[in-house]
Amino acid sequence: MRTAALYYHRRVISRRLANIAGFLACAGLLGYALYAQYGLGLEPCPLCIFQRVAIAATGVVFLLAALHHPRGWGRYVYAILILLTALAGVGVAARHVYIQSLPPGTVPACGAPLEAMLEMFPLTQVVRRVLTAGGECAVIDWTFLGLSMPAWVLIWAAALGVLGMYGNTRR
Repeated sequence: MRTAALYYHRRVISRRLANIAGFLACAGLLGYALYAQYGLGLEPCPLCIFQRVAIAATGVVFLLAALHHPRGWGRYVYAILILLTALAGVGVAARHVYIQSLPPGTVPACGAPLEAMLEMFPLTQVVRRVLTAGGECAVIDWTFLGLSMPAWVLIWAAALGVLGMYGNTRR
């Protein structure tokens, strides 16, 4: 009986730690994005903003999973929510990496700034316009180990999705 309780206790702690680690990773990514914007002077394009929203949503779900710490099927719900928010980040980052890989003459023309589009159009139309992306999204003004910031977001979002699924569904 005591062995079963100890096994359950270790499993619960490791699931909670995985969710806390996921939340801290998301907070770190957002913290660096804000440092890059305000400390390094790199203005985010609309796709960068959407990537931040996806990482923030993933972090919120990780935090809720750590705080709520459900048993049974509830942990699968959190695993799926983490996976969905992380996949949203992967999708937007993949689109951004694709736009950055286009030859200079084939990049679509720049549109209005995100704030102006939000004032002029409904949210669904803004999302559609942003995902078709303008020329400002093709600019690569930061790299680390040869990869642009959207490429790193893609890697991190995929890793966070795997962590969320594995950490919340493993036996």
